[in-house]
Amino acid sequence: MRETYLSWDEYFMGIALLSAMRSKDPQTQVGACIVNKKNRIVGIGYNGFPRGCSDQEFPWEREGDFLKTKYPYVVHAEQNAILNSTGNLSGCRLYVSLFPCHECAKYIIQSGIDEIIFMSDKYANTDSTLASKRMLDAAGVTYRQMGTIAVSIQLELKE
Repeated sequence: MRETYLSWDEYFMGIALLSAMRSKDPQTQVGACIVNKKNRIVGIGYNGFPRGCSDQEFPWEREGDFLKTKYPYVVHAEQNAILNSTGNLSGCRLYVSLFPCHECAKYIIQSGIDEIIFMSDKYANTDSTLASKRMLDAAGVTYRQMGTIAVSIQLELKE
């Protein structure tokens, strides 16, 4: 038997990272993968504009007049994965490349997802992430960061 096969966490995080590569955002590409208790994928998403909103007509800028930035228009990867899901998400796990913001935390809690596995927490000290963790803790949603093996998956995918 091969001993270097991927764990379930590595496999599903790999799917999330591959999904992130679909994002057209020039600065931040985030992917998400929702998995049920039987290790079946029930939702996938990446950050991008809503269906029908052209990637060429809406702004990708991060700074400036609010309506001329991406922020009022982009649907986050977690939100897309929930909206694209195949059914009841109660008890599911969410694999995501970037720790969820406070808005995504609301969707995650309301959907019934009870565990988040994430790669990066680069915004850990921002108000959005602090609010997210406060809500997730209050709702009993657990979260944990992936180890270094997942980082090598990300590097291999980019080569």
